[in-house]
Amino acid sequence: MIIGIDIGSTTTKAVSIVAGEKIQKIKTKAMDAVTSATGAFGKMLMENDYKIGDIKRIMITGAGASKIKNDLFGIPTQRVDEIQSIGIGGMFLSGKDDIVITNIGTGTAIIDARKGSISHMGGSGVGGGTILGLAKKLISTSDFNGIMEQAELGNLNQVDLNMEDIMDMDLSFLNREATASNFGKMLDTARNEDIAMGLVNMVFQVIGMLSVFAAKSKRTDRVIVTGNGSHNPIGKKILDAITTMYAVHFEYPVDAEYTTAIGAGLSYNREM
Repeated sequence: MIIGIDIGSTTTKAVSIVAGEKIQKIKTKAMDAVTSATGAFGKMLMENDYKIGDIKRIMITGAGASKIKNDLFGIPTQRVDEIQSIGIGGMFLSGKDDIVITNIGTGTAIIDARKGSISHMGGSGVGGGTILGLAKKLISTSDFNGIMEQAELGNLNQVDLNMEDIMDMDLSFLNREATASNFGKMLDTARNEDIAMGLVNMVFQVIGMLSVFAAKSKRTDRVIVTGNGSHNPIGKKILDAITTMYAVHFEYPVDAEYTTAIGAGLSYNREM
């Protein structure tokens, strides 16, 4: 059995891999990389009644992987490049071997993954961390679930400047409801709910457009969305609107938030 662990900046995910297939998955939260990794490993063992002797190797990746200098619990522990992990995991979960992957976490990475070649196309510092940071300052909360609950009740017309605000007709394929400028209106009557929705909309519109550019550069009309942002219901609606305008479709594999951990675990067999 191989354990793949993705040590993120706030959340750590672990999966068990047996015979090249994902078996179990768990998630923990801790700010310290060593605490995160050991906690995730221990939770995996306890919840699934695994024995340390069952584990052949631990494959670690993510922002905190560099903090792990030695083997964990005497088990051979190996660091895996995060981009490679996302690519391997994305191909595995999507069942495709020639894809563009948009991995949405604290920031966003866009990856070209194909059999025999995984490369970082680019990305952005805009992601979940952007929503949390701006929300803390603008609406005095950094609770992500709370931000999403407020956003559900928000009205973008209070904060965003739309095409209809500056033009009397559609422009090319853009209708009058299309965004002309995120936060370009920002009325005095805007509530916290409106600002929360504006933040989520801005982040996912940026991510969506970067993904469109990446997909078109590779002459594909599909983007695989992975990472924590892949299961954001508001974000999905925003990406759906981008699909309508640009005919680039966003797909969300099952367990997409565990993509990087899965890729780390699977990378062991690819190296052998």
